[in-house]
Amino acid sequence: MNPDELLKALAAALAGEGRAVSLSPDRVELIDAESAGAPEGTAVVVGTSGSTGRPKRTMLGVDALAASSMGTAVALRGEGQWLLALPTFYVAGVQVLVRSLFAGTRPEVMRGAFSPEAFTAAAQEMTDPFRLTSLVPTQLQRLIDAPESLSALRRFNAILLGGAPAGEQLLHRALDLGLNVFTTYGSAETCGGCVYDGEPLDGVEVAVDDGRILLGGEVLAAGYLGDPQRSAATFRELNGKRWYRTEDLGEFDESGRLRVIGRADDVLITGGLKVSAATLAGQLQQLSGVRDAFVTGVADPEWGQRVLAAVLLDPGSELGEPRLRAAAKELLAPHEVPKRFLVLPEFPYLPQGKIDRQALIERLRAADSDDLGENGQR
Repeated sequence: MNPDELLKALAAALAGEGRAVSLSPDRVELIDAESAGAPEGTAVVVGTSGSTGRPKRTMLGVDALAASSMGTAVALRGEGQWLLALPTFYVAGVQVLVRSLFAGTRPEVMRGAFSPEAFTAAAQEMTDPFRLTSLVPTQLQRLIDAPESLSALRRFNAILLGGAPAGEQLLHRALDLGLNVFTTYGSAETCGGCVYDGEPLDGVEVAVDDGRILLGGEVLAAGYLGDPQRSAATFRELNGKRWYRTEDLGEFDESGRLRVIGRADDVLITGGLKVSAATLAGQLQQLSGVRDAFVTGVADPEWGQRVLAAVLLDPGSELGEPRLRAAAKELLAPHEVPKRFLVLPEFPYLPQGKIDRQALIERLRAADSDDLGENGQR
């Protein structure tokens, strides 16, 4: 289904005049929501391929999508023309089309695979003075690295940045270049980003329960199609309110803004001490010459888990593993220093622009296994 056909199908679904639109990495189809077991008012079903686990099919109702669209317009102080640069099976991608429909504007669609050239060409076709787009950090990094794209980027009134944690280096660089970037936090279960720069959209509630982030309000999905057990485990009643229990850990800073610390399953135990993989990756990004970092752990009979890190370096940097380890020792506690650094030219990515965590973990494990085999010791 091409973007024009998808836009028409979404318009009909949102108006209650057509079937629900089901999107996944594998296919796009129109389904009869009631016959499929979805509640009345379901307009969009966002699915996953299930390549890293049991697939989910998140049901989004018209009212939830409308609340998300309105909250976004209020946060960005206006509605306008969107540029679609993400796959439409990704919630942030389909939301570009949904928000355009609610705003009554026609989105500009980037043609083909993402590249700075394709994005810039699409941006140059935009006609509305109020311009918006939604990107993941990898895309923004590539655009910033392409000087020919900067003038087009600066014409956007808002650039929503989500899908993965954005490094401080990237955010500072975007600010220095005069780009109006909003970091977003959310998921398909909340109609996409529902917390902008640490503050919830209008109608969205945020709580932290035993370190776990809870999200509530009108933007919540109805649940998972055909999976009532998972729906019940993920969407819970607490103090008379319905919440989406995320897999993320968070806290509120001194100004009351939400700070996402990392995923609950990213906490490593090494030498009997806890390490947050996401926090550690953020600290490694502060090292001179390091553009991005990813941290994971592997089972180890001595340490419990060995901490491993993959890093991307700034262009021209000649940092190698010995110098990285020496710099890390100056910054980190002894148990936090990765036992293995893997310097890569680029990280593997999923189609929507997120880091392919599983592929990267497998590469780190393989490199660590090879290293242990050569040295004959841990």
